[in-house]
Amino acid sequence: MTSSGSGISFMSFHQIKCLHVYFNGFQSALWLRLLLWIWIGEQVDQVYTSHQNFHPHSIKIPGDITLGGLFPIHSRGPHGVNCGELKKEKGIHRMEAMLYALDQINGDPELLPNITLGARVLDTCSRDTYALEQSLTFVQALIQKDTSDIRCTNGEPPIIRKPERVVAVIGASASSVSIMVANILRLFEIPQVSYASTAPELSDNNRYDFFSRVVPPDSYQAQAMLDIVKALGWNYVSTLASEGNYGESGVEAFMQISREAGGVCIAQSVKIPREPTAGEFDKIIKRLMETSNARGVIIFANEDDIRRVLEAAQRANLTGHFLFVGSDSWGAKSSPITELEDVAEGAVTILPKRASIDGFDQYFTSRCLENNRRNIWFAEFWEDDFRCKLTRPGVKLDPEKKKCTGDERIGQDSSYEQEGKVQFVIDAVYAVAHALHNMHQDLCPGSHGVCSNMDPVEGRLLLDYIRAVNFNGSAGTSVLFNENGDAPGRYDIFQFQMTNHSHPGYHVIGQWTNNLRLNLEEMQWSGGDRSVPESICSFPCKPGERKKMVKGVPCCWHCELCDGYQYQLDEFTCETCPLDKRPAPNRTACRPTPIIKLEWNSLWALVPASIAMLGILTTSAVVITFIRFNDTPIVRASGRELSYVLLTGIFIIYLITFLMIAEPGVVVCALRRLLLGLGMAITYSSMLTKTNRIYRIFEQGKKSVTPPKFISPTSQLLITFVLISVQVFGVFVWFAVIPPHTIIDYEELRPPNPDLARGILKCDMSDMSIICCLSYSIVLMVTCTVYAVKSRGVPETFNEAKPIGFTMYTTCIVWLAFVPIFFGTAQSTEKMFIQTATLTISMSLSASVSLGMLYMPKVYVIIFHPEQNVQKRKRSFKAVVQAAKSLTEKQNGDMKIEPDRSQ
Repeated sequence: MTSSGSGISFMSFHQIKCLHVYFNGFQSALWLRLLLWIWIGEQVDQVYTSHQNFHPHSIKIPGDITLGGLFPIHSRGPHGVNCGELKKEKGIHRMEAMLYALDQINGDPELLPNITLGARVLDTCSRDTYALEQSLTFVQALIQKDTSDIRCTNGEPPIIRKPERVVAVIGASASSVSIMVANILRLFEIPQVSYASTAPELSDNNRYDFFSRVVPPDSYQAQAMLDIVKALGWNYVSTLASEGNYGESGVEAFMQISREAGGVCIAQSVKIPREPTAGEFDKIIKRLMETSNARGVIIFANEDDIRRVLEAAQRANLTGHFLFVGSDSWGAKSSPITELEDVAEGAVTILPKRASIDGFDQYFTSRCLENNRRNIWFAEFWEDDFRCKLTRPGVKLDPEKKKCTGDERIGQDSSYEQEGKVQFVIDAVYAVAHALHNMHQDLCPGSHGVCSNMDPVEGRLLLDYIRAVNFNGSAGTSVLFNENGDAPGRYDIFQFQMTNHSHPGYHVIGQWTNNLRLNLEEMQWSGGDRSVPESICSFPCKPGERKKMVKGVPCCWHCELCDGYQYQLDEFTCETCPLDKRPAPNRTACRPTPIIKLEWNSLWALVPASIAMLGILTTSAVVITFIRFNDTPIVRASGRELSYVLLTGIFIIYLITFLMIAEPGVVVCALRRLLLGLGMAITYSSMLTKTNRIYRIFEQGKKSVTPPKFISPTSQLLITFVLISVQVFGVFVWFAVIPPHTIIDYEELRPPNPDLARGILKCDMSDMSIICCLSYSIVLMVTCTVYAVKSRGVPETFNEAKPIGFTMYTTCIVWLAFVPIFFGTAQSTEKMFIQTATLTISMSLSASVSLGMLYMPKVYVIIFHPEQNVQKRKRSFKAVVQAAKSLTEKQNGDMKIEPDRSQ
């Protein structure tokens, strides 16, 4: 035949409009749409012409209604060649499953009675562009072809066989192929039902509105894989994808779902090139090891890429390091892991829930060269399966290969295992058959065979019927579609295990149907270990440590100890304990701070108490001695009244030691305030009164013979009590302003180490309040010292001026030493003990000095030398005047005057 025309095909107006609308969403240029239109016409013309003779990559099965079929019979060929080696399982098994399903439907009197389903089955050769070219066969019947200018050699018009009209297409397998084919089929409104394409992109009902599938999309698979990762306690994983729609879409879905759900971070996202160069997989393994903590690897890749990844891991001596979670492209296949079982051990894989179809096993194992001539690729399968060679006319037999006898049997003379997607191929064919059956009942009620309402079958209406089917599939599970044409997610979860390293195999460890059911007890990892290995960016922080997040990586953190007085409020926050508490040993909570006080058995209490007790006994002995010898000359000469007052003050000074050591309480605190300054005030008021009397007497004696006022014992007592009353008044004002009470001081003993922190039970007397309480006594003491200095020249035969002077000098030295010790220990951890001991010992020493200097010599004379305790001649004030004048002259250096000892 010859053609005088251009040879460009043409479409109906409605189809041109569909083409325009579709490509308007991708390119707005008019010339691009026109070029595509011309290309489709030319390609269909070529395909149409070739089909008039013989199409070597097509199976034609006649029927009343024809279904299309797309299967990867062959693998992708090398550069420049469309098709490569035969794919026995993914190609022949799946294609035979469609033929088996057609036989079952055509033999079923209840399903499509009196209607025979036919098929046009094409080989995609695992290449999307080649599949697109082949799929044009399905649309050739929908294109109106102008043959008016075509004539045979004899001038007669040609007799052209009308191509069969394909109402629906079963396939394809790879998502990239399905996407490419779906773009053409939707233009001609031909429904498409895939048995293996799982790319999430195909769920877009706006772009792929005529596409449906009996397998769940990878978005469900990605959710199931994410649930597995979380169930294993992993939060840091890498992803690995083969370049193409399936791999990239699957990983993208996993990453998107993980971002939305949170809790899982992606360490590396690596893409395997479509045409990997030498050493590419070694580079991939090296890159994955850059984040070695991310041992979990989510892999969406084809079988060849999976195998080469495992080989690269083995070469890198990383057997057992990576923990693979494989998609359904890995599933339960043995081909990717053959001779790589050690590397693949522990891999968790996922596969749409399936069952082995016994009827298909019986059907397929009974196929032979004689009864399966309709399968044009079966002879090639036979040679490959039995590793033999068929004799063909004109073809020389390879001497290295045995000759096929034709008596071989599948499953007996060769290994056979039903391919995993066989069930879904059968379900896809049955889904279209049920849709046609329902359509026939609605459009052709009571009619036998295809009626005019179904000739031709309207594609969009058939799509509606396909989306509405709901029946029990070949595995007993329901087959139905959602509004996007997706099947519900039902997955089996496998793990590749090696029992004693001799019987490797896939074991079902769980299921996923919208939620995960995983049996962790049945899982087994590298080396037979049953504990789940870790794939985390950062290890959990210990109790008492907070997480400091790494910016931009929510699954990675640094652990920081809650130090000092901080405890772990939550996993991200350290909080300071309240003042009355300290952190527990594990720093997850606060515990009460122990409360302490000065104990009687402490060395800080025993030493001051011993000194005070000795002082009290000594003072008591002096008082008793004075009372016993009250009327003796020495007692009378010392000023009995003031001596008893002074001894009372000394006794109180010793007594205050026990109040400072006693457990604080309201009464104890009140007595501390009252007696702390009172004892010293009584003591030094008495001494001041004595020194002042002596000073006034001798000063007056220098001027006149008239004695000074207020030198009588009564006057001396009155002056002393007035001085004492100032201290008492001040204390009672203090009582009124701040009533005495106890406090627990948590700040005083709060060292850097919280284990040593203590709360101190004490009276509400600060360091400054103690000094203020003693300040009046210090004023009295200094004043008394000044008078003692002024009276230092008074003859010793007349008074106690010199003993009082020595007492005051020594007391000042004691208190000058007290001040730096008291305030110099403010930062010590034993501040309270040291200050209490320092204060009480200083007071006891000052009291002991007064007691020793003033009264011990007198007691000594009274007890041991009573002969000296006799009445001497009474001195008159005249003698005092004479002594004062003599002292003045002596000080002026005029003459040396001896004291008049006769007076």
